[in-house]
This record gives sequence, C-alpha cells and structure tokens, in this order.
Amino acid sequence: MLNFGGATRVYLAVGATDLRKSFEGLSGLVREKLRADPLSGHLFLFCNPRRTRLKLLFWDGSGLWVCAKRLERGCFSWPEQAEGVASMGIKQEELAMLLGGIDLTQTRAKPWWRRTPAESL
Repeated sequence: MLNFGGATRVYLAVGATDLRKSFEGLSGLVREKLRADPLSGHLFLFCNPRRTRLKLLFWDGSGLWVCAKRLERGCFSWPEQAEGVASMGIKQEELAMLLGGIDLTQTRAKPWWRRTPAESL
C-alpha cells in the first residue's frame, strides 16, 4: 500500500506527457524536465494529451511505483503548458480532489491563519 507522509510533496508535470513511458522514461522526465530527483520520495504526476489518463511515479524507499488511472468518460482538469513552467506543486488534498474529478481551478483554499516563528516568542 502507498503511504504518504506529511512531508511528501506532489508535483504535476504541466502540459501533456507521452504515457507510453514507464519507470525509466518517467524517471528521466522527472530529472530532465522537472529538475527533481525521482528517488526523493515525492509524488510526480503526468497526464496524456487527451487528459484521460494519469501516471504517478513514487519512490517508497525500496523501489519505484508507477500507478495509472484511465477515465472511461470525461477528462481530468490539468494545467496547460506555460512558457518556463515545467511543473507545479499541489497539496495532497488537492491530489485527492483531482483524482476524484474535481476541477481545481473552480475551487479555492481558505486563508488559514498560521503562526509565524516571530509570533511564537
């Protein structure tokens, strides 16, 4: 079973990806396109051009996982390719919403108050 701790970050490769790639191909994309380490323990998500399939790459400490999801109908809400932007980070809660079919552009997070280090004195 995949378990993700609170320190695990989720990165989306913006735009379309050729999902014929598997372990080595996706690891190469993470290194070259996203400028990240595929063995970092973070999640890396990729989407096909039609936005009907996703692949997730994850290192669990002993090996790489490649998980896939294919939609029977509809498509995922996926960020378009922007110049100079290869990836974007999302929260684990947003990953669950994305996989559940929620359009993240139509949602917004509440502005929670967080204590800053200067205020904790």
